[in-house]
Amino acid sequence: MIKERCRNALVIGLGGNVGTTPAIVERFTRARAALGAIGRVRQAPLYRSAPIGPAQPAFLNTAVAIEVAELDVDQLMKTLLELEWLLGRDRANEVRWGPRRIDLDVLAWGDRVIRTATLEVPHPRLAERRFALAPLGALLGNDFEIPGAGRVGGLLAGVAAQDCVELSIDW
Repeated sequence: MIKERCRNALVIGLGGNVGTTPAIVERFTRARAALGAIGRVRQAPLYRSAPIGPAQPAFLNTAVAIEVAELDVDQLMKTLLELEWLLGRDRANEVRWGPRRIDLDVLAWGDRVIRTATLEVPHPRLAERRFALAPLGALLGNDFEIPGAGRVGGLLAGVAAQDCVELSIDW
């Protein structure tokens, strides 16, 4: 059952730390609604996590799983970048790992491994980041095997010291 549910699950991580919590959640809600055009969407809980990079406010993080069998990778990336822009992200004027209104990252897509000029799946730093693994595990289960990295549960144990707190199941 869980394997079937995971086979076509495209998991998109959402993050942001610019604005109030309600403003960030509103952007997440708008992104989730727009991603519903791709397929049926399930959401993970909302988390607060410590930032990586320069001094800045804590991030809110979550993820959504979209059930899709096939999707053009280039079109997916164009859609995600356009959605970020529509929700206020200005990639040209931001610092790497700095504050942002919203960030949409492809974390995993079932057991697929994708390497193109614009996309790496699974996300290349997924196994190192509790704020991405926790929502992924909530969506696909801790037994989900991330290609080339291991099971979510084992990877979460390795990053347990990272500051990441579940805030709400519903958002």
